[in-house]
Amino acid sequence: MLPNNPQQSYQQLRESFRWSLPERYNIGEDVCDRWAAIDPERIAILHQSAGAEPEAFSYQRLKECSNRLANLMIELGVQQGDRVGVLLGQCPETAFGHIAIYKMAAIAVPLFSLFERDALLYRLSDSGCRVVITDRIGAAKLEPLRCQLPALEQVLVIDSSAGDERDLYAGLENHSVEFEPVQTTADTPALIIYTSGTTGQPKGALHGHRVLLGHLPGVELSHNLFPQPGDRIWTPADWAWIGGLYDVLLSALHHGVTVVSRRFSRFDPEAALTLIAQLGIRNLFMPPTALKMMRTLGDIRGRWPLQLRTIASGGEPLGEELLQWAQQQLGVTINEFYGQTECNMIVSNCTTLMPSRPGSMGMAVPGHELAVLDVEGEPVAAGTVGTIAIKHPDPVMFLGYWNNERATRERFVGDWMLTGDLALQDADGYLYFQARDDDLITSSGYRFGPAEIENCLLSHEAVSMVAVVGKDDPVRTQIVKAFVVLNSGYPGDAALVQVLQAHVKTRLASHEYPREVEFVESLPMTVTGKIIRKALRERD
Repeated sequence: MLPNNPQQSYQQLRESFRWSLPERYNIGEDVCDRWAAIDPERIAILHQSAGAEPEAFSYQRLKECSNRLANLMIELGVQQGDRVGVLLGQCPETAFGHIAIYKMAAIAVPLFSLFERDALLYRLSDSGCRVVITDRIGAAKLEPLRCQLPALEQVLVIDSSAGDERDLYAGLENHSVEFEPVQTTADTPALIIYTSGTTGQPKGALHGHRVLLGHLPGVELSHNLFPQPGDRIWTPADWAWIGGLYDVLLSALHHGVTVVSRRFSRFDPEAALTLIAQLGIRNLFMPPTALKMMRTLGDIRGRWPLQLRTIASGGEPLGEELLQWAQQQLGVTINEFYGQTECNMIVSNCTTLMPSRPGSMGMAVPGHELAVLDVEGEPVAAGTVGTIAIKHPDPVMFLGYWNNERATRERFVGDWMLTGDLALQDADGYLYFQARDDDLITSSGYRFGPAEIENCLLSHEAVSMVAVVGKDDPVRTQIVKAFVVLNSGYPGDAALVQVLQAHVKTRLASHEYPREVEFVESLPMTVTGKIIRKALRERD
């Protein structure tokens, strides 16, 4: 946890920071029971369903629900180390479901509510979940899979009118509100969260209870020394992903900050801005895709009475155009950050402590030792592209991949965990994301990533969304190809292709302009909002 001192410089903070990890630590006890003892009626979650008034969940209510659920799962035979799936969207049941699992020293397996057959079958089979907590929609998806999931013994369903043994709330009523959390260590396994699968089959990243403590400095930095009085946070990102679950929900509950719970079936920028204004949301974690969709609304100043203090964003580079739009339209400088499922929130901007630089995802968060390495595992010179690596041990770093020791070993070179992401670091320590190592484009002897080209194309008024890949070429090794989603009113013709090519050629470099441009209706994306460039490369 960072000292809340805006007078301290980033460098002073980095030099003075020391981790203080307790020998005994349990996430559920930390984010729930601790606050229930201090301030039981404090609002933990403000949940809003479509068309309904917001419902407040206090820390005391979360404690009682999570204790009842822990007792129920023990009755069902769940033991320490057993895996429990949570197949739900943003709702209080997701929160107290995770809290209960952590308290009883089982292992939570978050599952995205929009997953279908193959995605669910793979994750449930790989993790060996004994119980899944879900709703009626999720239960219907699971029913035909049960014969292929011998480890799955029970599905608990949120539906108080169901009246059968699977009904979650009927089960909770018959169990005590008292439960003594297991005295777990910081390294006791707590969570298996599957990678988004941009390259190959998703892998289950196993994290210990310390992962929450490891997140805190990055969350605090990205929200300008979070928390501040009056803070209230929301994200459109699902709580099944590490960004929604740990960057927002559990980090905020640790700090006693109210989390707004509202999951849209499909992101609607106008509805999102209405929610932000009506519920007085001050802090946002917004994926770049959501911000780009907001930008399509044009001039929004004065249309919503916003009270925003901070916006944090990660997952894809934002680009200078989007940063400027947010400053003008939302009145906030976005703090871009970087991390991944295996080792999250390790790089961040913080406008309170350091000036942001266009195109940079920030500097190393205090407490995390980073380097940019070459193919031999040696640090590269400033301004040189290499692989981002994190020094082991690190509290936020995963324990390893579930049932995949080989893949775990392949992520490490000596004491360094390799992210597989390419970046360059300037002389002052600012990091600039270039690409996934498999997204790197090699053309006419040059090696470069797609981010800068995409940001340049996005600055053109005709372009709504864009993804850039390298296409094999017998002369140049690869050429640049751009897949472009146009704003309405612009024809996708040869003349516009030439305009966009010139737009890049005159702003970046001749070897970076897209020699091919394909206009598309949409781009393939993971459920976390990342462009699947592999799918685009496979089209050709």
